[in-house]
Amino acid sequence: METTKYIFRKNIKQYAMLIALFVIMIFFQIASKGVLLVPMNITNLILQNAYVFILATGMTLCILTGGNIDLSVGSVVAFIGALCGTFIINMKMDVGLSIILALLIGVLIGAWQGFWIAYARIPAFIVTLAGQLMFRGLTIFILKGLTIGPFPESFQQISSGFVPDMLGNRPGQLNGTAMLMGTAAVLLYSFYQIKHRTSHRREGFEVLPLTVFIVQVVAVDAVIMLLSVWLARYKGLPIIFIIIGFLVLAYSFFTSRTVPGRYLYATGGNEKAAQLSGINTNKVLFFAYVSMGALAAVAGVAFTSRLNAASPQSGLNFELDAIAACYIGGASAYGGIGTVIGSIIGALVMGVLNNGMSILGIGSDVQQIVKGLVLLVAVAFDVLSKRKAR
Repeated sequence: METTKYIFRKNIKQYAMLIALFVIMIFFQIASKGVLLVPMNITNLILQNAYVFILATGMTLCILTGGNIDLSVGSVVAFIGALCGTFIINMKMDVGLSIILALLIGVLIGAWQGFWIAYARIPAFIVTLAGQLMFRGLTIFILKGLTIGPFPESFQQISSGFVPDMLGNRPGQLNGTAMLMGTAAVLLYSFYQIKHRTSHRREGFEVLPLTVFIVQVVAVDAVIMLLSVWLARYKGLPIIFIIIGFLVLAYSFFTSRTVPGRYLYATGGNEKAAQLSGINTNKVLFFAYVSMGALAAVAGVAFTSRLNAASPQSGLNFELDAIAACYIGGASAYGGIGTVIGSIIGALVMGVLNNGMSILGIGSDVQQIVKGLVLLVAVAFDVLSKRKAR
């Protein structure tokens, strides 16, 4: 029982946000008379918020290093979109090669900003604010203030395409690929959790009581299968969903199961202590911003593909959505605390709020007010809980 209480207290903000997400979904499901959880709307929710999921994943690493944020990601998204439009539409380059070039440029942008932050020790706020202005200006310069499009079908498929049904089911039947992938995900998750718990017990670490562990695994498996059924009832697995899933799993594993990933937490928790422990905190900071640049490029490609156009106005306030998702999902404003999964939960909270209020016909002004209040409450919860712990 003590172990359960300790684990709950340690992750109370994430659990609170998870509960809040379910409450919000139930409320809008009732208020919208069942429209929120219609399979088509679930798919649209994923497609509409894909860029937030991707950016929040990268922003988590920046925040972990000490509460640092990247204000430039919205402008980088627009800049990458402008490059894709120039390469593919104006220069008639191959779509695959254009995407690779765009991603490499994203990495270089991250390295540029990471150098000033990690080695020149200019505050991240200033460096990324400068980047926000620079890359927005470059976007307008490249596009000459105009919107260009449309893109080839192969490029549009990144955000609007679906994985083909391997079982060849007819329209109206459950998509076989989605169901198979969902079943595989359930089996892999269950196997991993059992293996992880067994190894922890063998090594003498505290673990959840068996009953609580079983409830947790069954609950997650049920959510995975429910999502699989929702997607299978529409068109199956969106391609962008597979990309997001891969990124989330890879970054979750990196931050929680690798030594370099733990360095992020150590640097954010106490940089001086981390340096005395032999951690090269400059490299840690540099990596966080290189990673953010790369993921901003991925988000830029995904958003431009969905918009089917490169626009000077793309990416406006995207950085605020990503930062809000991280803080709502449990990341600490002081650094050293947070998870990628938590940030995805935060992004879902924001996405469901947006989608639910739009279905109910609530104006964008009220939506902004509600999202601002949710962010304020989430950060206030973090600050007040830390005061009580002292």
